[in-house]
Amino acid sequence: MAQPVPHHLTDKKRVKVYELRNNDWFDRGTGFCTAAYVPITIDGTQTKEPRVVVESEDEPERLLLETKICKEDGFQKQQDTLIVWTEPSNGVDMALSFQEPEGCALIWKFISSVQHSFQGGNGGSEDNLSDDIVTEAQTHIQLPTPELGNLADLENTIRMLCSNSNARDALTKAVINDDYISKLTPLVDLAEDLESLPDLHHLCNIMKSILMLNDTNIIEQSVSDECVMGVVGALEYDPDFPSHKANHRQWLKQQGRYKEVVRIEDETVRRKIHQTYRLQYVKDVVLARILDDPTYSVLNSLIFFNQVDIVGHLQQNAGFLKDLFGIFADPREDQLRKKEAVLFIQQCCAIAKNLQPPARQNLYNNFLSYGLLPVINFGLRNLDVSVRVGATDILVSMIEHDPQLVRHTIYRQLHEKQQPLTDTLIDLLLVEVDLGIRSQVSDALKVLLDPNPIGQPADSYGNAQPGVRPQTAADTQQELFLAHFYEHSAVRLFRPLLDLEKRTEMKFGVLEDGVFSYLNDILCFYVRQHHHRSKFFILQHNIAQRFAQLLACREKHLQLVAIRFFHQLLVLQDEFYIKHIAEKQILGGILDVLLRTVRRDNLLSSACLDLFELIKKENIKDLIKHLVENYREKLEALDSIETFQDILVKYEQAVQGLTATATENYFIESEDELGRRPALANARGLMEHLAVDPAQEEYWNTSDDEEEMLNGPDRVVSASNGESQATKPLVDYESDEESEQSGDGGTGDAKTPKVEDSKEQDSTADTAPTAVQPPERISEKRRREQDEEDELARLVMHKRRNSSSAAANPTAPVGAALRRKKSLTGGGVRDRSPTAPKRISISISPALKNSATKSPPGDEGAS
Repeated sequence: MAQPVPHHLTDKKRVKVYELRNNDWFDRGTGFCTAAYVPITIDGTQTKEPRVVVESEDEPERLLLETKICKEDGFQKQQDTLIVWTEPSNGVDMALSFQEPEGCALIWKFISSVQHSFQGGNGGSEDNLSDDIVTEAQTHIQLPTPELGNLADLENTIRMLCSNSNARDALTKAVINDDYISKLTPLVDLAEDLESLPDLHHLCNIMKSILMLNDTNIIEQSVSDECVMGVVGALEYDPDFPSHKANHRQWLKQQGRYKEVVRIEDETVRRKIHQTYRLQYVKDVVLARILDDPTYSVLNSLIFFNQVDIVGHLQQNAGFLKDLFGIFADPREDQLRKKEAVLFIQQCCAIAKNLQPPARQNLYNNFLSYGLLPVINFGLRNLDVSVRVGATDILVSMIEHDPQLVRHTIYRQLHEKQQPLTDTLIDLLLVEVDLGIRSQVSDALKVLLDPNPIGQPADSYGNAQPGVRPQTAADTQQELFLAHFYEHSAVRLFRPLLDLEKRTEMKFGVLEDGVFSYLNDILCFYVRQHHHRSKFFILQHNIAQRFAQLLACREKHLQLVAIRFFHQLLVLQDEFYIKHIAEKQILGGILDVLLRTVRRDNLLSSACLDLFELIKKENIKDLIKHLVENYREKLEALDSIETFQDILVKYEQAVQGLTATATENYFIESEDELGRRPALANARGLMEHLAVDPAQEEYWNTSDDEEEMLNGPDRVVSASNGESQATKPLVDYESDEESEQSGDGGTGDAKTPKVEDSKEQDSTADTAPTAVQPPERISEKRRREQDEEDELARLVMHKRRNSSSAAANPTAPVGAALRRKKSLTGGGVRDRSPTAPKRISISISPALKNSATKSPPGDEGAS
């Protein structure tokens, strides 16, 4: 067994532990790394194993990593501070990123000594020793010196070695030890001078095979300053495309020139910046077609760790940040340098997207403390499109990471009486011609003005429950922010809509009409989220009428914008917006659009039909009533469409269903109200009068579903006390007629009914069986309601004649008789269930019916 390493090699070194998950490095934490022989017990035998252990910095008792060093492990040292390997137990790629190169060197020295001891056979059995010797003999390779004459044989040899895992490792060591890439690159220029295309094809295949060995040292050497042009030059001559040649060298020389906005003094950081750019170019362009997963993972790992080192150095360099953001504070500074500074910050933010959230948060906080907002304001107002794109990308990156971070910055601007960032975004949205920038600015305005706290889903207004929405400390500031926005910035944002009021012709330019779609999306978002503030804004500035003006445009996409807005208002099913749409007569304009486009079957007509289908499906009664009463002719012109047929049927059923309820309310009124009611010439006049009955108005304000409405007046009736109770809609008038026929010749007291008749009816009620009747059909119900209307008109005329007769003798007890009838018939429950109580029907004597034409005997009228 190998001897334990010296004590100074096991000192704790600060390190970060990374794990590769889905081609992305995940930070497992920061801790202290040690490497030593750890005593263990195997089958009762005490032994020691070489292990690398990382203890957590925050919790010393918790281990972030404990891995055994085996001879199979592919431990590799990358750069000066990285050690990567693959766990043999689960095949997961791991990495250690040391804070200092010295710590990495000490741990790597221990790992190397352990692996050398395994290769030498120390601590192993004789069989293992012989296996190691055989393996070492078989994998010891000596590559020939590359020349133009032996490139074909060299290509075949490398291809054969790559097919065996042991030979592959030996080839990797041979390429690294012999600095083979440096020997191959001069042959590219020589073959080009000789115009030897076959040799260039051989060099391309050899370079591909070497790069696909997935070794970090080989890849780092291939993108170094000495070798990169020769490597990419060989890869320009792909034998799969013999008649084409790439221009990688030209791109790297001209397009990829390095620019320093502020001088970076650290030579290591500058070298990593160059290396990272070349690695990205090789991954995304040069090898994009032939990359396999292992090579792609190695390239991503190198790029990621380089970016971590670059951003960590820049954000910790206070002098660099001060010089960088000081460029925008100096008014005499060149505009070109300011542009390059914006693009540099954009690249830093793009790199930060791949970092862990704490590191990204730290970067944004440092940028904001040194003056990032003036940079964004400068970029958003710049005339150069690339600068505006860069500034927008910076802002969107911050919002995607933490919107509250940007909101706090805007709160500070409002507190300091500065122009808020939202006003700058509004100005850019209204004048920008680039659709990508417009879309990003529109999304930014939505996110920044979202009142929902972080982590809470954005519920629509229709589903919001009052008193349930959680309140946080940030809500107070957000409410102040919203109040300032609607007082000062909302009019500025929706100015193109408000200016439509002054227009007589709806003609717009190509760039001018594109803003309405974004304004519609933003306003619909505010309507869902801001509730009462958006309602007041829409009402105050008559926004619905402004969108209605777009329906008169010739451009169909502008008409579609207006229809989308009103459709969103109806989806909320808010009573305020429903009444607002009816009050502004919006649906008439949409019907006109549908009448013009219904035969074309396009997106515009489909959007109109979808809006009316929503009204029908959700049974929005106010709008159904509004449509039929104001635009009946237009609806009948569209009655070939099922949606409008159903709307007309719903209205007719609703009106007919309310007739019986209104009739009953008529009979239970007092005598004075009967006397003041105007005379009705016929049944049609009576129906017109009943159409404005309060019970009908109450129906339109309820939310009963279609099934309840189809059941007619036999289901729900509004009682006199305001409560809903089941009742039969009309009085059984046949009992009154029968009592009149049976008592034509009888005389009696006007105030006393016949007891004999009531007893007979009681006995009849006792013997008559009660049964549950089936529900009426719609056709039978309509015929019955027509008969009831005729009977109603006849009874009204009959009561008027009695009233006119009673007018000649005001002391007649007609009022008492009518009140008695009200007490017997109004509001009674007629239950047809088998367990219902017995029905008691009291007949009124003919003397009572004829008392209106006789003089009262004595003081009976007064009593």
